[in-house]
Amino acid sequence: MTDTTTTDNTITLKAICAQLKIDPYDARVKLRSARSDAKQYPHLSKHKAGHAWAWPKNSPAIKEVKAALKVDAS
Repeated sequence: MTDTTTTDNTITLKAICAQLKIDPYDARVKLRSARSDAKQYPHLSKHKAGHAWAWPKNSPAIKEVKAALKVDAS
């Protein structure tokens, strides 16, 4: 299985983008910005530059990712 949306116990940004119907490029731009706000997104701020945008299925960072991506919907 070469699909990178979900593997084993990992959820990728691609899967989240498909669910929210947003462009992955735009999502990465928003997440890079949100990553710098440790007060609002404490788990997302721990993401290291250059690492894959993927999280364990039960990670609290997934909730923060979805919140960060929905913020600029207006």
